[in-house]
Amino acid sequence: MKLPAHIKGLVFDCDGTLADTMPLHWRAWQVIAKKYKLHFPEDRFYSLGGVPSRDILKMLAKEQGVTLDHIQAAHEKENAYLPLMAQVEPIHAVVEIAKANYGKIPMAVASGGTQPIIVQVLEHLKIRHLFGAVVTSEMVKNQKPAPDIFIEAARRIGVDPKCCRGYEDTDLGMTAIRAAGMEAVDVRGLI
Repeated sequence: MKLPAHIKGLVFDCDGTLADTMPLHWRAWQVIAKKYKLHFPEDRFYSLGGVPSRDILKMLAKEQGVTLDHIQAAHEKENAYLPLMAQVEPIHAVVEIAKANYGKIPMAVASGGTQPIIVQVLEHLKIRHLFGAVVTSEMVKNQKPAPDIFIEAARRIGVDPKCCRGYEDTDLGMTAIRAAGMEAVDVRGLI
């Protein structure tokens, strides 16, 4: 599929967009929710796709009156996820878009995950080399649905956000892409 002439860069979310990680993240979240006695239903988990674990934990603890160190609990959630990473599969329809455009236009990843985890997922899928930049939650102040992560990804690949197309799998992510001034593609229609 040929891109429109005005599209000079592509920015992809990772979890649920390039990589089929969301069911595995959900398994890790169940461990943490049980440990800290947090009510975190599956539909809410999916609605918060793209929000960093530390922010979700802080929000849940506040809502439910639970005392916890949200940074430490977020690390525990990552540690629960790591052994599952070997099971991560690509989302082929989206990965094929990235592969088809590799070397033609600059591309980046913009993820609410953390740098070590996202890079490991991309390396596991053997697609890290496709992207000139991997921007993660710790690199921006405001998280999705704020546009910061997509704007930073465009900056790092040297393309005006208005000339980028963003790919996402969540409503929060779609809001962030549009707020960045990018053309938005909801990959839920592709998979």
